[in-house]
Amino acid sequence: MWLKRQLERSALSLLSGGGHRAPAILIYHRVLPAPDPLFPTEVHRAQFDRQLGWLKSRFNVLPLLDAVRLAAEGRLPARSACITFDDGYADNSEVALPVLQQHGLHATFFIATGFLDGGRMWNDTVIESVRRAPGGAFDATSLGLGRHATGNWDERRSAIGALIGQLKYQPMAQRLEEVGKLARLSGVDLPQDLMMTSAQLRKLHAAGMGIGGHTVNHPILARLPAAEARQEIAQGKAALEAALDAPVRTFAYPNGKPGQDYLPEHVAMVRELGFDAAVSTAWGASRGAADWYQLPRFTPWDQGMAKWGLRLARNMLQPAARV
Repeated sequence: MWLKRQLERSALSLLSGGGHRAPAILIYHRVLPAPDPLFPTEVHRAQFDRQLGWLKSRFNVLPLLDAVRLAAEGRLPARSACITFDDGYADNSEVALPVLQQHGLHATFFIATGFLDGGRMWNDTVIESVRRAPGGAFDATSLGLGRHATGNWDERRSAIGALIGQLKYQPMAQRLEEVGKLARLSGVDLPQDLMMTSAQLRKLHAAGMGIGGHTVNHPILARLPAAEARQEIAQGKAALEAALDAPVRTFAYPNGKPGQDYLPEHVAMVRELGFDAAVSTAWGASRGAADWYQLPRFTPWDQGMAKWGLRLARNMLQPAARV
């Protein structure tokens, strides 16, 4: 086991390089207390614990801002990695934080401020509506969204994917209106505590974790007028800084696909608004001079640690897209 780990560390050193190269950055969204039958690949506490143990034994896990500073100076250690979370789910504070503390590791949490204190993201409204809907079918034909079988978990999962796919790139106001109608159509009570409270946000900050901006309402920036996109970014930053009485220096583009979800003008906005670094959801690794405002991120989805580690290593060989 020791020899295998040393060989893996040597291989990862060759892949990552260090110096001026950007670190490997992992994305998480949720860490559930226990496995979810609807989404069995969603990360849960025991799995997260295993992943952190694997990561800690093979990588130099650093706070994101520290890694950016060291890479800019050409002093980033080989095998450097950072852990990030998007959106601001309550389980980040209640489930993920204790596991991070147990391993002595740092993470940066990107928070969409409009969902703090009782908000719910639109996709979760779709998910929980379909999860709880009675009967063998969810009929949304009256909304132009089709009729979807829900007789088992696989069918419910397919229904959720189909509905989210139809709604995802609608204008934000129209999407929220349609999602509200969908929730009423389901006729079920939906959870009100999926997202963080302000107290949970401050708990993460007090524990030394990084807090970053993620807009207010998590819109697709490329679908907004420029002034509205800038307002989303700026107001999200201001709300976090007011809540924490501390500067917010990192940002994550909502959805995060270069050229599809954000454009060069949004990169310029993030820089002008005083952030020091920003992350996308482009797979792969930075090649050549890193763009500190378009750092790629990736999460392996494999359940077994061997495949999880192999997919992470392969990702480090792939040049990342950017605008």
